[in-house]
Amino acid sequence: MPAPAVLNVGFYNYVMTDKIVALVSSESAPMRRLIQNSRKAGAVIDATQGRRTKCVIFTSDSTIVLSAISQETLAKRLNSGEPGDDVE
Repeated sequence: MPAPAVLNVGFYNYVMTDKIVALVSSESAPMRRLIQNSRKAGAVIDATQGRRTKCVIFTSDSTIVLSAISQETLAKRLNSGEPGDDVE
């Protein structure tokens, strides 16, 4: 049985690729509000290690994952099928 496919979202944190619904920039005010509201609801996984959030990853179970790596880089990793390294 093959290992489940995972995506490195930075700093050796991984998300199951079959759970990813969307990769969205965190720059807009509505996205920041959504992060705040989700954090209050306990539905946020912060994988930024204290760095600035560049990408919000929406999952199929209504959890959002915050990443310090841009959505373009994560999309390239996802499309290439490789988990990627931690250097950006």
